[in-house]
Amino acid sequence: MNRKHLRVTAAVGISLALALTGCSTKGDSSSGSGDSGGVKTGPGVTDTTIKVGVITDLTGAAAPLGKPSMQAAKMYIDEVNAAGGVCDRKVELVVRDHGYDVQKAVAAYAEVQPQVAALGQLLGSGQTAALLDSIERDKLLTLVGGNSGSNLGHEYVQVMNTTYDLDMINGVDWLVKTTGLKAGDKVGLINQPGEFGENAAEGARFAAKKAGLELVAQTVKPTATDMTPQVTALAGKKVKAIVFAGTPGQTASLVGVAAASGLKVPVLAQAAAYVPQLLATPAKPALEQMLYITGGLPALSSDLPGVKKLVADYQKKYPKEQLNAGIQVGTTNGAVLIEALKAACAAKDLSREGIAKGLHTIKNFDKGLGGVLDFSDPAKSPNRKSYVLRPAENVPGGLKAVQDATEVPAVAEYEATKG
Repeated sequence: MNRKHLRVTAAVGISLALALTGCSTKGDSSSGSGDSGGVKTGPGVTDTTIKVGVITDLTGAAAPLGKPSMQAAKMYIDEVNAAGGVCDRKVELVVRDHGYDVQKAVAAYAEVQPQVAALGQLLGSGQTAALLDSIERDKLLTLVGGNSGSNLGHEYVQVMNTTYDLDMINGVDWLVKTTGLKAGDKVGLINQPGEFGENAAEGARFAAKKAGLELVAQTVKPTATDMTPQVTALAGKKVKAIVFAGTPGQTASLVGVAAASGLKVPVLAQAAAYVPQLLATPAKPALEQMLYITGGLPALSSDLPGVKKLVADYQKKYPKEQLNAGIQVGTTNGAVLIEALKAACAAKDLSREGIAKGLHTIKNFDKGLGGVLDFSDPAKSPNRKSYVLRPAENVPGGLKAVQDATEVPAVAEYEATKG
């Protein structure tokens, strides 16, 4: 079942092909299709390596998440390769920085695609929109750096956690239950156009309708840095809360301007709208008082064993780097692709199609990083539970938990409307 294409936007994340020690049969030494020793191979697979593409942002607007994602994944890959690699092969990354520019991403794909067995990450809304047809044509499993519901239903394009609409449904339900909102109250909705913002807005509209809330909608361009016009419009309507899907810089402006103007209401933002660097801005007091984050990943300050280990390992490897959710995305996505490679190896099929089939055999992925992920049906979100977090100083990742992972009944009702 395919959904209409809206495409992917600012959110972030990175993923990579990693290790498997349980399969020892080697493929041939060519980079094209082949069969050696009973193992089918394809582009990017030789008798010594498996090449994985990463087309991400290391220098542009999403670099604060892209860089730590890359570093966390590289750290994981190094450990895996030291332990023997995947099917007796080392994993080799083919990385390109698109600087969050669509044309650079298209050029990078044309260069990288013939060399790799999968794309561990493709980051960006316009980038995914421009490349989706090519990915499907090339049968190149691609783990996208954004979780829009519009990307569900594609065999070779995989979202990696709760979709934006489900996060908003879970988050708005929490907002209603904990902040005193009642039927008839006005709530502001601010979102960017495009896949990220529109998918989040779709979930917010569904949840608001179910709760009897009146939404006051505003849009914001991805390049906008001053949220004064949107805040002024919402203040004029006397909204009692705001839901938001935009960039971290916009979050700081939104919350800071709202507080300064006297609109001190709860602001519920999608996870991609926050990085801990915001706590170093003048908006810090307002963020700590007003902002809440909804998403499928736990806080890095969580007591989950896998999260605690990841934080410790990353801080040891990169002691000067600030922690954020990018390291969870990179590690989780890399580990998922490991399981896909394990399944492909066991089936003696390391072709592109075999790796994609391997991914869809994974039904209960759980590495202690938060949430159990199910990739068996490309048409469904791999996770339906969302955390609610809030900014906090002097804790890993700059967030602490307000509500553990929760799926509210409205999620099932919403999914039923999607057929």
